[in-house]
Amino acid sequence: MLGFIWFIIMGGIIGWLASLVMNRDASMGIFLNIVVGIIGSFIGNTIFSFISGGGTIGAWPPDIGGILAAFVGAVVLLAIVNLMQRGRVR
Repeated sequence: MLGFIWFIIMGGIIGWLASLVMNRDASMGIFLNIVVGIIGSFIGNTIFSFISGGGTIGAWPPDIGGILAAFVGAVVLLAIVNLMQRGRVR
């Protein structure tokens, strides 16, 4: 149960940081930050699992490689959303 709570918290933080990088923080609330962080975690860790074996953001102690992969995945997800909504990546 604690791993699930940690996963939600880290997903929210990662989603929030990715929204700051992609200039979407004003249009996203806490729920969307969590969703972006969690989906970004799956995307990033899937991509990086082919390169380095992947990681996880729900583990204790936190896996730095998994957190970085989740952040990259969240940024990629927001870039795709920006591209679909506005026709360009900001």
